[in-house]
Order: sequence, then C-alpha cells, then structure tokens
Amino acid sequence: MTDGAVTQPARVLVAADKFKGSLTAVQVAERVTAGLRRVLPGLEVEALPVADGGDGTVAAAVAAGFERREVPVTGPRGESLTAAYALRDGTAVVEMAEASGLQHLPAGVFAPLNATTYGSGELLRAALDAGARTIVFGVGGSATTDGGAGMLAALGARFLDASGAPVPPGGGGLRELATADLSGLDARLKDVELILASDVDNPLTGPKGAPAVYGPQKGATPDDVALLDEALAHYASVLGPEHADSPGAGAAGGIGYGALVALGASFRPGIEVMLDVLGFAPALARATLVITGEGSLDEQTLHGKAPAGVAAAARARGIEVVAVCGRLALPPEALGHAGIRRAYALSALEPDPAASMSQAGPLLERVAESIARDFLI
Repeated sequence: MTDGAVTQPARVLVAADKFKGSLTAVQVAERVTAGLRRVLPGLEVEALPVADGGDGTVAAAVAAGFERREVPVTGPRGESLTAAYALRDGTAVVEMAEASGLQHLPAGVFAPLNATTYGSGELLRAALDAGARTIVFGVGGSATTDGGAGMLAALGARFLDASGAPVPPGGGGLRELATADLSGLDARLKDVELILASDVDNPLTGPKGAPAVYGPQKGATPDDVALLDEALAHYASVLGPEHADSPGAGAAGGIGYGALVALGASFRPGIEVMLDVLGFAPALARATLVITGEGSLDEQTLHGKAPAGVAAAARARGIEVVAVCGRLALPPEALGHAGIRRAYALSALEPDPAASMSQAGPLLERVAESIARDFLI
C-alpha cells in the first residue's frame, strides 16, 4: 500500500469538469471509471460530473438527474437555434452559453459589437413558463458584450434611442441608448429566486471590465474594446450604476450586470452553486477518495474553477483528492495549497497537444489505472 493509499473498502467519487475540446464532463467520468475498474474490477465508483456555471452546466445538471428541456431561441447573431435548460423539483438550471455562447458562431467569425443575449432571456422565460421557482443562471462562454440588454429585452424591457426607436442589438448599439423602460419586465421574476452563477468577479467596465478583459476573445479589436467600454458605461448610467462594480457584473459580456440591476439576481461563485444543486455534499460523504479535474490545471483553476471548488469541499471533510487534466501548469506547492494531493496529466503520456486531445479518452483511462495503483492498492 502506498503512502497515498486510502482505507479499504474504497469508494471513489469522480467529480471532474469537461476537458474542453476533447471530452465532456460525463465522458471524463466514464473514462476514469473504466480505467479504475481495469485495475480493480469490483471498485465502487460514483460519478458526479461538475461545472462552474459556464458551458457544460446544463449537461452536468442532466447527468445529476435533472430533466433536459429544449426550446427554440435566438442565437447571438439573430439566427434561430435550439437550446436546452434543465429542470427538477421547481429548480431550473439555465446556461446562457446554450443560447448566446461562442460555440454558436462559425469558426473564425465573431460579432463583438452586435452579438445579442436575447436568446438567454428566452431561455429564462422558458424556465418561468415551466414553473421554476429557483433559477440558477450559469453565465460564461459568451459571444456577447451587450450588458444583458438583449436578455432583458426578451423578458419585456425596452431600450430606446432619442427618437423612440429600439436601439440596435449588441453592445455597440447601446451608445445610442436614451431611455430604458423596465416596466414591461415579466412580472413572474419578482417571485423567483435568481442566482447568478459565475467564476468571474470582474466589474462591468474599466481595465478589468468585460470589454477589456474578455472582448478580445470575442473578436474585439482595440477600437472595439474602447467603443464597447464606453457603450456599457453609458448603458449603466441610464440603467443605474449601483451594480456596475459588483462582483460578477462583468460576467459573460456584462450579462451579470443586467441580471443584478434589473432582475434582482444574487451573485454566487458558480462552482459553489453547482455543487449544491448537483448534490455534491451527500456524494462526498460516501467517498474515500475524490478525483476531480479539467482540461488545463493552471492559475485560472485556483480562482473559482470546478476542481478548486471540489478540492476545497473535500479537504474540509478530510477526504483525499487527486486530479486529472490534459495539461498541468501548476507546481506541486500550488496543488497542495488547493487541496489536491497529486495531479495526473495526459501530456505526461502524450506530449503532442493535438494528439493528446484526439486520444484523450484512452489516455485518461491509462491515467486512471495509475491512480488506482498509486492510491487504491
């Protein structure tokens, strides 16, 4: 038995996020389970795919027993598409990326000035129609920088220019905003608990705001960033500046601000919310070893990403944690501070990134075999 072994009988909880671009969180759990059982066929393994509010959040909820609901919505460029949310016992999990995410743009095509969150508002409305009393609104992975104006418009708000006409969609059009009329917002919102779930605590504007930090990822040039920052600052001056600097206001191109200022949302770290919603605490109580992970374990992991949240919760209960990843960019000391005993990277088996991603499944099974031998025998 190695120094890192856990007491038998072992029960492993696999609570990992997706490996972006190669494996979903569900597939990660399946591959890890297969590798563990190749070494220990009778091993008890419980899979609980996790997410931090960004893309993959609905899939994680469905894997935990929520019902998947599909609805037609408006995409970030105004196109029609089908998006999903998850529902169970009056709680809905809505992922803005399902309607307004970068994945809906063709490769190499961006719309930094006119991408809209209208479809995200349609998703929220669908959750209201389904009778949701609590809505977990996961925000991340957006193609948009419109401050949530599109979302609010889908829920009944009106954003008008000086002539009384609706402003164009997207953040760029907010420069023309003269009047924000929120009187038509869906009245059901007042009776719903709306939780803004994000791993981003940026303000709306400024050097750490949504346009400056995340605009370039969405195709914004330096001129676009300056324009969007000015437009969102003007938008906040019309709608109300009190939440513009609140944690999470800058999430997903400022949709966080729209949810905070107009929908009465409360902000919570995405992984914290999702662990509650997914039933992580009771699963953790049954475990003797936790395996977490994501595609890249790096500095961002330590700031609210799923593996850090999982490890913190496990450490609080004295349960050992190991991590799997495609790429490891954290030293052992940083892993230790995060509560992770050891990390296993696919790149250690296959250093070529393209090959590692294309062969992620089989490589992950081999990694899991190593974990079984190192920690469970």
